[in-house]
Amino acid sequence: MSWTALSDRIDRLPLILAGPILRRTEPNAVTVWVALKEPRNVTLKVYSTVSGNGEVIDRLLLLGKHYTIPLGQFLHVVAVTATPPVSGETQLQPGEIYAYDLEFGNNNLTEALNFECGFPEVTISYFSHQLPTFAMPPNDLNDLRIVHGSCRKPHGGGRDALTILDDLIGHSANQPLNRPQQLFLTGDQIYGDDVADPLLWAVTDAGNTLLGWEEKLPLQQLENGEIEYIKISELLPGDRTDIARDYGGFTAMFVNKPDKAKSHLFGLGEYFAMYLFAWSPIVWPNRFPTGEKVRKDRKNAKNWDKEAAVVLAFANDIWKVRRSLANISTYMICDDHDVTDDWFLNREWCDRVLSKPLGKRVVQNAMLAYAIFQAWGNTPEQFQSGQPGEKLLLAAKRWLMSGGKNNIAWENVAKHLGIPVDISPNLRYQEDENTLILNRLYPDGTQSLIWYYTIRSFKHEVIVLDTRTWRGYIKGENKTTEPPMLLSPTAFKQQIQQPLQETDNSQIEATFVVIPTNLVSLSFVDSFQNWDWERHQVDDIDHVFNSDVGDSWNFNKVGFGKLLSYLMEQRDRIIILTGDIHYSGAVILNYCARNLDKNSPKVIAQLTASAFKNEEATTKLVHTKISSLALQQPEIWAGWNQQPELFEVQRIQELIQVYKLENSPEIPLLREVDAGSWHNQEVSWSIAVNHQKFLPDWWYRTEWIKRQKSQPAAWEKTKNSPLNSEYKSSSNTGSWLGKNRWFQEGEEVVGLANFGLVSFNWSSENDDAKAVIQDVYWRSSWDNQSIVYSRYFVPLKLKTLPLPVHVIPLHRSPTS
Repeated sequence: MSWTALSDRIDRLPLILAGPILRRTEPNAVTVWVALKEPRNVTLKVYSTVSGNGEVIDRLLLLGKHYTIPLGQFLHVVAVTATPPVSGETQLQPGEIYAYDLEFGNNNLTEALNFECGFPEVTISYFSHQLPTFAMPPNDLNDLRIVHGSCRKPHGGGRDALTILDDLIGHSANQPLNRPQQLFLTGDQIYGDDVADPLLWAVTDAGNTLLGWEEKLPLQQLENGEIEYIKISELLPGDRTDIARDYGGFTAMFVNKPDKAKSHLFGLGEYFAMYLFAWSPIVWPNRFPTGEKVRKDRKNAKNWDKEAAVVLAFANDIWKVRRSLANISTYMICDDHDVTDDWFLNREWCDRVLSKPLGKRVVQNAMLAYAIFQAWGNTPEQFQSGQPGEKLLLAAKRWLMSGGKNNIAWENVAKHLGIPVDISPNLRYQEDENTLILNRLYPDGTQSLIWYYTIRSFKHEVIVLDTRTWRGYIKGENKTTEPPMLLSPTAFKQQIQQPLQETDNSQIEATFVVIPTNLVSLSFVDSFQNWDWERHQVDDIDHVFNSDVGDSWNFNKVGFGKLLSYLMEQRDRIIILTGDIHYSGAVILNYCARNLDKNSPKVIAQLTASAFKNEEATTKLVHTKISSLALQQPEIWAGWNQQPELFEVQRIQELIQVYKLENSPEIPLLREVDAGSWHNQEVSWSIAVNHQKFLPDWWYRTEWIKRQKSQPAAWEKTKNSPLNSEYKSSSNTGSWLGKNRWFQEGEEVVGLANFGLVSFNWSSENDDAKAVIQDVYWRSSWDNQSIVYSRYFVPLKLKTLPLPVHVIPLHRSPTS
């Protein structure tokens, strides 16, 4: 069987190209997203189930209709929301299972899924009635189950862990209090900047077919002011690195990584198609052209065939991903790889990319695709009549139906996406207190979409941040590469302060905050980024882009301090869900401040789950017992509200050397006291500051939680093999250490493909017994890739930390 283009297969494909994907669910509203190959008026019906366990369909509760939006000749997308037929009449109840059905004119859901003979019968249900179902969150936190994860690259290392979610849901499909109720995809749902060559081959073909026309990209502006254009088909897989760098201004290949952008997505059709390839098996070809037919030399041909095998293996499992996404409420967050590496990282990146016609076009293409394929389901209210989302869809429709020639419509798309329309430097930014933000003040008053949002359920809330498009950049001509505040002053108020003030602890028992990057990272990651930053100061190499300096919270001390302050003002306990870093782990952060009552300390639990599919040599190494040689030690940090520097509390032996520096302008005069009040493990603190103003305003202690010994997943039929058992799968090419269970049972992080399942040990009567639990699911290397989970038990006890009596600078902040 040879390669077959999508244009030759499109007539035989079923009506539904991707989905249905269950998106936002609330007591009075349920939203489902679906992509079709033909226009339809789509009807969504939500049903109760007898006894609330999902097995037998009962009454119709919610109903909604919406026409699809034409994105191309063979691509029509809609996120349809069902509400009670009579306003306020019906509410979905906590801890019960509901079913839904879709109608497409003359076709019901089953018919639309199985449109053409020759395709394997598609099932997206766990029950005999063949309808997808979902469980509403409970009114007892002990029964809450939240799944989260990030970073799913089709040709990335490891096997796609998102497929395990299908097993997890299926095992407890009729148990609403055990079945996971919410899924948060915390970034990098697609990789626009790093695509396997064979996959780009198929994606470009699919994009052109779905649109029904071929996009011409603005390559560069010529000396006479005219724009030079290039067709998508002229930008071949494997040959896009120089164009991405020189004409787009992209930084995915910095430093010395040209392979990272060799098949960068450029066209809008390519971004559309990539989502279909990520979520559905329907548009995938059965095979790709062989390397010898598309590559001239043997080495490149061999690499092509290798990549083709990896992505086809990824495609073979997507049916499980499709079913799971249809059966759990799914929320998404934008991060850089959904657009391109380093998206809006710093002012240098914005100036570099937005000043180039190709760079600005690709960013706009990617953000438009994100809005339609991800944001629409996150915040369907933004896409209602008269709202910015609806206006964006209408402008996009006009541009697409014109074959990319309606420039006014395209400019309106940019405005609704929040992209500066004028690319001149003096109009690219606006001031936000002491920072600069991307300019959203359009002369005609156009309102842009917001990407942040809040989900509130019966006993918990989830605040999802946008740390990409609301960054606070540092002012100054020589500050263009300075790490920004990941949230500007206005963004802190709108995204954190405002939603936290809308409810209180009497209404909400647990508060989650979703961010793409960690607050606390492994020490070697921080050390490497600091090292790269120092190198950046003395040479011309773009180390800032090489190590993503600017994506870490702790690189901008002002922003990090503000984040802690805003979070802790309104809540005693915060659970951070994060990914991006390609390993999973858990960190507890105990926090105190001088302006808080001494009996009211705070606590943050950081739960990291990453990557779904992007194992790397480093993450696989720290996954093992080798990490035990340098375990993460507890750290104590402190800061000031008026002097926004972050410091680590030092050992007394180190401070003794400082006493002699009484005239140092950076260190206040100190004196020893007879008895100290600070005790941390074996270290006693006996230093006091001779002036009250030098005491820190806030301080915190971080500690990494050790992962418990892995256990087999509940649905696994066989028990874990004995220690040192022989690995039976031919897919593991590692040494005998990779097959040795003892060696693979590291102590802190999971570095293989994984996701996290979050639950609680909650007591309303005993605060000291409260804890959050993260079970990280992954495939073992010692038992034929059986599915196991590693548990992180994170106590949420509120601990009073003594005031650290002295601190000294650990290092100067790059944004001081």
